[in-house]
Amino acid sequence: MKTRTSLLTAAVLVVGIAAGPSVLPAAASAPVTASAPAASTAAQSPNPALEAAIAGLPSADATAALVRVGGKKGVWHGSSGVHDLRTGRAADPAARFRAGSVTKVFTAAVALQLAEEGRLDLDRSVRSYLPDLIPASYQRVTVRQLLNHTHGIPAADFPGTTVEEWYANRFRVHDPRDVVRSATSKDPEFAPGRRQHYHNIGYTVAGLLIERVTHDSYERQVARRVLGPLGLRNTYFPGTNPRITGPHNHGYQTMRLDDGTTGLRDVSVWGATDGWAAGDIISTTADLERFTDALFRGRIVRGPLLEEMFTLPGVTDFKSGKPAAYSAGLSMKVLGGREVWGKTGGRWGYNAAIASTRDGSRTLVYSVNSTDAKGNDMNRTAENIMVAAYGRP
Repeated sequence: MKTRTSLLTAAVLVVGIAAGPSVLPAAASAPVTASAPAASTAAQSPNPALEAAIAGLPSADATAALVRVGGKKGVWHGSSGVHDLRTGRAADPAARFRAGSVTKVFTAAVALQLAEEGRLDLDRSVRSYLPDLIPASYQRVTVRQLLNHTHGIPAADFPGTTVEEWYANRFRVHDPRDVVRSATSKDPEFAPGRRQHYHNIGYTVAGLLIERVTHDSYERQVARRVLGPLGLRNTYFPGTNPRITGPHNHGYQTMRLDDGTTGLRDVSVWGATDGWAAGDIISTTADLERFTDALFRGRIVRGPLLEEMFTLPGVTDFKSGKPAAYSAGLSMKVLGGREVWGKTGGRWGYNAAIASTRDGSRTLVYSVNSTDAKGNDMNRTAENIMVAAYGRP
């Protein structure tokens, strides 16, 4: 979709939403700041590896990074980079950001709560709940298969195949039902339960399932069941509003500019209705840290249902043929010789992640204002943070 380009050396070319090019002096690069931990946490510990992971921003791949590490093995909060390239002022460590597919963890948690209450049956067909939306060709897909990406429903069609085309359509509003109809009008990719293919459509359907069985909106259900009880006051769903409300660091994306050159465009204002229950949540590192801690402690989903989030299906990936890496809401990687569970997310200009060891001894939340947020490879700064926190694969 794009080519990584070395754009930030002594200066950065920037194009704003409604402004022409401007230049950021190298002196505007903000140093790493280790923020003070909350009074309720353990004392902050020095962490040279994490400091090095986010040093030197803005850089070619990221303009800012916010990191929180917690758990039994120490606490570290840090930030680096700039709030925006135009002024070059330091990044706000309490900023809100687009968390992308981290949304799926919230969606899965609510679906599993409903399963615990007997309002959703994980082994029941999705079509039995949504007969007006799911066609007979997908009648064997179960609720569990939606959540662990083994359903076989292909991705929906959206306008555009390049970042430039997506940018031109950034204010288009997508109805989730139309998204599902687009996907289910096509043939299945594979028989349900036979392979795993990670993409958004299963969680778009899951959001509609939550609405059907609760007779309430998806957003209100997440707020009532998760955001409110945990006091996540800076986490919200934007709906059709393309702006991030409240304090936020600007996001930038590498793309072809109006003058035909390649550079960075401010993409902070961008509608997220294409993601909805699969990817539109806005949050902060502090809120996501609280959410991660509560989730892994069993305070959100309890007992056997929580194990759904830590159980990988015994199938292979649709594209790579490797063992499945996604459970209900989470994914698993072996880092530093141990299993690390969590979820990454990407919206244009923003990458985010939550992660933890199963016992909660080491938690990680980050937001990286990535210039290649939907690239084929993991953002370099984000990868450095993950390795500094847990070790190499």
